[in-house]
Amino acid sequence: MKKLILFLIFAIFANSYSFAQNSAFDETLAKEVGADEYGMRKYVIAFLYRGDKVEEYSEQERSDIQAGHMANLNRLAKEGKMVMAGPFFGNEDLRGLFFFAVESMEEEEQLTSTDPAVKAGVLRMVLKEWYGSAALMLMVDMHSKVAKVEI
Repeated sequence: MKKLILFLIFAIFANSYSFAQNSAFDETLAKEVGADEYGMRKYVIAFLYRGDKVEEYSEQERSDIQAGHMANLNRLAKEGKMVMAGPFFGNEDLRGLFFFAVESMEEEEQLTSTDPAVKAGVLRMVLKEWYGSAALMLMVDMHSKVAKVEI
């Protein structure tokens, strides 16, 4: 009986150890998304705020600026720089978020400066470095599989 109990205890610990070793780990995918050993990577988040010059533009001009803003987002996503983006509900000053997969704040500032809404002063961005799951890099491809209409 002691041998059976010892065997069961050993089997439980051995099984627990195997769960601690991530059997689902995909080294090729981890390298592709830039994951570190924890499956994480650095991003820069851009917090989008209402700009100071919104009222200076007509409704048509703001519509044109917004179209340019969306085209810029799509371009950055296709280049693999934009990981995720979206607006907040409501009409507060904090308008939305961008998640960028870049190596530095300087690179992010260069990308941000290409946005027509930022150039026009309709939006302003506050940047912050963030450490999160490298799996976010898969978001763009996944989004295209669930979106019926392209933005």
